[in-house]
Amino acid sequence: MTNKSIYIKNESLSVDAAYQYILDERSGGNCIFVGSIRDLNMKKTVRSIDFDCYDAMALKEMHKIADELFSAYEITRILMHHRKGLVKIKDIAVIIAVSAIHRDAAFAACRTAIDALKKRVPIWKKEFYQDGHYWINSTP
Repeated sequence: MTNKSIYIKNESLSVDAAYQYILDERSGGNCIFVGSIRDLNMKKTVRSIDFDCYDAMALKEMHKIADELFSAYEITRILMHHRKGLVKIKDIAVIIAVSAIHRDAAFAACRTAIDALKKRVPIWKKEFYQDGHYWINSTP
């Protein structure tokens, strides 16, 4: 098993699978961030979100972020999974999961990972409302 799992896919994401992936006998801290689709944004009711990206560039940047985290924190495994395509309310859009020797590193690396993903990875989202749709920004 490798120490990182990174992908973007058109299928549902699994928190259970993410947790099983990061479990490591060397690690005492496991941290999982789950980003789901909410029903309200900009005071408008959201029906769903359509995620799109430039896959090769997005995956390359996600791998780069993971490598940076291995250098910055005492982590043993990292998982970064993101949805692509139409995602409905309450469905999972992104999972970041990190295991580390100690909990502080797990928390810090998980927070750094999701913040970096949102700032640096070329993923676009179109929100669908009752009265139309709107491209939000270039990151999740």
